[in-house]
Amino acid sequence: MPDHYPEIMLHLGAALFAGSLIGLERSIHGRPAGFRTHALVCLASALLMLITLYQDEWLETIARETVRADPTRVAQGIMTGIGFLGAGVIFKERFTVRGLTTAASIWITAAIGIMFGIGFYFPAILATVATLIVLAVFRHVEGWLTIRTAAYNVIRFARDSILPEAELRALLDHHCFTISKISYRLIASGTMFEYRMLIYSEDADAPQRLVRTLASMPAVLEFRLSMTGE
Repeated sequence: MPDHYPEIMLHLGAALFAGSLIGLERSIHGRPAGFRTHALVCLASALLMLITLYQDEWLETIARETVRADPTRVAQGIMTGIGFLGAGVIFKERFTVRGLTTAASIWITAAIGIMFGIGFYFPAILATVATLIVLAVFRHVEGWLTIRTAAYNVIRFARDSILPEAELRALLDHHCFTISKISYRLIASGTMFEYRMLIYSEDADAPQRLVRTLASMPAVLEFRLSMTGE
């Protein structure tokens, strides 16, 4: 076996291990791109960078004198392709955008794969540890912080029993919500009246309290509360 084969195995093995660790964290939390996706992304990035690192192995002797693969252009191509994969895990529903963190994790996983592919182990290992800290530990840090929560709220009433806007605002204020935007419309051939609004709160328990209150109000025919976070 050629002397450089163990080194190639180290490059690919390290990339596979790092991508698997990041993907495992995503899978545990039920994200669409998980264990296998991140493992393959990191492995593929490392594999493509080996093209430039060991180009003397696959180029003919004559070609070596005229062709030199540019590692930076290969890395640029990898990251461009990863952009399409990342976009596939992001979806938007009205004001709600989900998948941004998973897309970012795919992007950093590709970058880590590139580092392992060229044999730049120290920053690759540091980046792997830092990524795991961001995904696993920062999740709990967010729970300790006072974060402004945004939600998209729709409430529907019968046309002859509409809750006045002043009372609606008082109800939301009582539940620690502030209205940012509000709109009104008649639906169901004019038999139902609908409030649509974007609301904010710094109380993490406020959405659950509001849901219980709205569910107990006989005048509310339908309602929908959609959080806008990841």
